[in-house]
Amino acid sequence: MENNVDEAKKTIIKAVTFDNEGEYRKALSHYDVAIRLLAKISTPSMSAIYLKKIEECKSRILFIKKMKDKDSKSISHVDYELQTVKLLIKEAQDADVDGLKNTAIMLYGDAVQVALNIKNITTDPEKKEQIKLLCKHAITRAEALKGIDAYDTMKLLDNLPTVPETILESPTNITPTISSSTTSSTSSSSSSSSSSSSRGKLHRGSSAHLKVTGSSDSYTDEEKKVLLNTSHINDNEFVPFMSVDLAENFRFTIPFEDKDGLLKLAPKQKHDLARWDRPSNLFDNPRLLIGHHVDYFSIKQTVVSDCSFVASLAVSAQYEKKFGYRLITSIIYPQNRETKEPIFNPYGKYMIKLHINGIPRKVIIDDRLPVGRDNQLLCSYSSNRGELWISLLEKAYMKVMGGYDFPGSNSNIDLHALTGWIPERFAIRQNDPDFNKNGLFNILHQHLHDGNVLVTVATGELSDNKTEISGLVSTHAYAVLDVKLINNKIKLLQLKNPWSHLRWRGNYSEHDTHHWTDELKKLLNYDPDSASQYDNGIFWIDYDSICHFFDVFYLNWNPKLFKYTNCIHQMWNGGMGPIKDAYNIGDNPQFLLEIQNGVSGAVWILLTRHITEIEDFRQNQEYITVLIYKNAGKRVYYPHDPPPYIDGVRINSPHYLTKIKFDSNNETRYTLVISQYEKMNTIYYTLRAYSTCPFTLRKIADPYTYVKEITDGRWTRETAGGCGNHPLTYPNNPRYQLVIDSINNNNKLLIILKGPKQYQIGFEIITTLLNDPEAPTAFQTSSSGSFRSGFVYLELDDVPGGTYQIVPATFLPGQEGPFFLTIKASCSINLTRIK
Repeated sequence: MENNVDEAKKTIIKAVTFDNEGEYRKALSHYDVAIRLLAKISTPSMSAIYLKKIEECKSRILFIKKMKDKDSKSISHVDYELQTVKLLIKEAQDADVDGLKNTAIMLYGDAVQVALNIKNITTDPEKKEQIKLLCKHAITRAEALKGIDAYDTMKLLDNLPTVPETILESPTNITPTISSSTTSSTSSSSSSSSSSSSRGKLHRGSSAHLKVTGSSDSYTDEEKKVLLNTSHINDNEFVPFMSVDLAENFRFTIPFEDKDGLLKLAPKQKHDLARWDRPSNLFDNPRLLIGHHVDYFSIKQTVVSDCSFVASLAVSAQYEKKFGYRLITSIIYPQNRETKEPIFNPYGKYMIKLHINGIPRKVIIDDRLPVGRDNQLLCSYSSNRGELWISLLEKAYMKVMGGYDFPGSNSNIDLHALTGWIPERFAIRQNDPDFNKNGLFNILHQHLHDGNVLVTVATGELSDNKTEISGLVSTHAYAVLDVKLINNKIKLLQLKNPWSHLRWRGNYSEHDTHHWTDELKKLLNYDPDSASQYDNGIFWIDYDSICHFFDVFYLNWNPKLFKYTNCIHQMWNGGMGPIKDAYNIGDNPQFLLEIQNGVSGAVWILLTRHITEIEDFRQNQEYITVLIYKNAGKRVYYPHDPPPYIDGVRINSPHYLTKIKFDSNNETRYTLVISQYEKMNTIYYTLRAYSTCPFTLRKIADPYTYVKEITDGRWTRETAGGCGNHPLTYPNNPRYQLVIDSINNNNKLLIILKGPKQYQIGFEIITTLLNDPEAPTAFQTSSSGSFRSGFVYLELDDVPGGTYQIVPATFLPGQEGPFFLTIKASCSINLTRIK
């Protein structure tokens, strides 16, 4: 009896938890089990107490069923409920395979209950037979699991409560409330807001085949804080996607509604909107996919200004079809367990995995879509009626971006979000001597056919006259479907306009009668006459015309080109260091990249700036880059001394890629420096490396634990003595005494002098007394070297303990102004002005 009491209490707690989380089927099952457990308690002294609980459970069951009944009358039909039965059986089979026998029995029972309910309301003999077979399958398998649960399957089915004629109007005091004792703060029916620690372990990998190298697979607390801060995007939360999310609940008694509400609409959508509606109301047989492969011909953009995203869908879909790899559809859940194919969910909930802000993230949406007055979807859609993958992926991405009122993007950003492939940008600049026109074509031709890259191309600003003559759209993205080299001479690209109409009108268009020879038509399997009968937005264009009319190629590279990866997630405080780093990059974030010695290969470095507000994306005012130095992995202070091995260009894109090629004789230690143009704001970013060989990537540590600063230094008319070239006035300069309080001779010292940028400044350090007169690393004087504009430094290793004098100076006498003197050391120091 006591066991029944304890189990009943636990079961009620579970029922309330499921009720809170919107998992009403599970809640109903648990309330029912609790009632039967409590009914077994027959002691008179206890019966009155638990009789009340039985009535409370029954009341809550009736209330839930009332909600279900009301909703089903407005939105459900036999076909819809049949899909529900099939989904329940599929989930039961998955639970069965996973060894979750109690869960499997419950799900089979739910399936039979729904099936029997619709069997009584349908007159279609085929559907009746289908229902009968589904019931038989569910009952047979549930009976096979008999003995695992406290009640066998048939008893469970027999005892399932039914909706009575009279339903209570309100629940009793068993109505769920959010409580730490009964449920977590995270609802499985929403975009989870739980912390990473409660959801599983974060790791640094970006692709399943890439091996994390050079550091721990787990993140530091600092990195977790970065990822948490940038999970909040456009007033919604998108937590990291983790293995626990594969067990997301997609099953509800009533259709799922996203807790974040409906998406903001674009102006054209608002103008034409009739309603938001679900696919089950719009189509007789809604499906995620029609056929075994997604069809890039079917993709149609409408009134949302996301041509780059739709072009990204097209090249991803073509890749799936050509290479048989689920590149794009694998990010949609729920999925068929065996085929990994996304499946239609009659409950209306979907989960999309997108690579956002440095990590794959979980995006939850419902299936409500904007519909116009002509009953057509006001979002991108498939021309295959009832096929949903395009509309759902667009909705998920638009949710992250703040709504359908999208300012536009580029395909580098969009394809990285969809696939995690490495973004690279190639500007088309025919007059630039650095633009390798033939080399770029060869890259496109080879790697597109090998499946190593996805490609789109975009126009810049085109005049109305150019637009009319060419048929091209100004500032518009096109999917690159194919690249051909004919007879080692003719260079052609096949493009797709996301609008699915409006094609190129120049060379090799369907109207071109000069270039289309019979041989070329045969080689490309293309008939211009047939193509001219129907404008689907797909066309051939020569490479020379591409370079004349288009502005930029966007390439996204397959991470499988590499074997190893690692990343670091960081914050760069807006108040740290100068606004412009033209003179001093010592305060910039810097990292050591160390490559395995004696090997040849490549490392690609991807810098991703995290974006959390749509206005940031709209204004696009942050310019970032990565500078690479061959500096043995030491911190760099002067931007051009040593000169950068790779001098990055600052661009206003969230992604910046730079590449290092090396052979067995090359330097193995590099310094990576993050740089901004006119840094004004705090930024969050991810630095990720992809490599063909093992490597180490880590922050360059600050070895200095002691700091002294002079913040009120000034060269006056009396003390602006100039440099040592002016022996009469040089002694007038300010002079500071530095005491290094150590008996050791291996101390580290960093001296930094900052002054007006219009002056050339420098300093000298002079030894006056050593704690160890025999110190082998002693020096008489040292200096900051050549005088420089506004900033100089000196970094010394193996400095003996003792007393020193520091003399800051301008190059010329009489140059008055303030200065800042900073001393950092690995041991205790003291700094005083003596003159």
